[in-house]
Amino acid sequence: MTASDVIFQTPVASCSKVCCLALNYRSHAEESSLDVPPVPVLFFKPPSALIGHGAPVRPPRRTRHVEHEVELAVVIGRRCRDVPEEDWADVVAGYTIVNDMTARDLQLESMRRQEPWDHSKAFDTFAPLGPFLVTPDEVPDPHALSMTLTVDGEVRQRAHTGDMVHPIPKLIADLTDGMTLLPGDVIATGTTAGIAPVRDGDVMHAHIDGLGTLVSPVQWAN
Repeated sequence: MTASDVIFQTPVASCSKVCCLALNYRSHAEESSLDVPPVPVLFFKPPSALIGHGAPVRPPRRTRHVEHEVELAVVIGRRCRDVPEEDWADVVAGYTIVNDMTARDLQLESMRRQEPWDHSKAFDTFAPLGPFLVTPDEVPDPHALSMTLTVDGEVRQRAHTGDMVHPIPKLIADLTDGMTLLPGDVIATGTTAGIAPVRDGDVMHAHIDGLGTLVSPVQWAN
């Protein structure tokens, strides 16, 4: 048996919410012509958006411009609330890769109307996650990882997790201030510059050192 014979599921058995951070890398804020937020900016993806390594991203017909966003994902290991920054590591089960797919045309349209834009990120298959859950003992410092995203061999995004505006301890403390996180909940820590559209037939490779490579083909609806 080879890896091509294996059907990968998402590396979390259950997930009540995917917590995503907007503009958590200065370079992404700059390319979007937006200010770097002084506090973490949160939005959610539904668990129904999650798919595993190798599964296709299938944009719906209502969008014609979908972009990739490679991100480090933190997976919560126990029920927690009001976690102090110094205790952040106690609630982490491990790390993996998430590709925060975004219907950019729908997002920008909603932003122009000053409306919420969560739907542009919430479609089925819009949160590839994997390929593995890597435990904290194998990731001594999650802020010391290089990450890249390529599309058919072309490097689109390249960054270092140490460039986060708000690091993981602050994110966990902020998210759990009044909100309960459950085992299997995912925190997508933000993307870097280089977001770009994908076309039907493209194959995305999202890589983070020590976590593997998350492969996602694109199958556009006819």
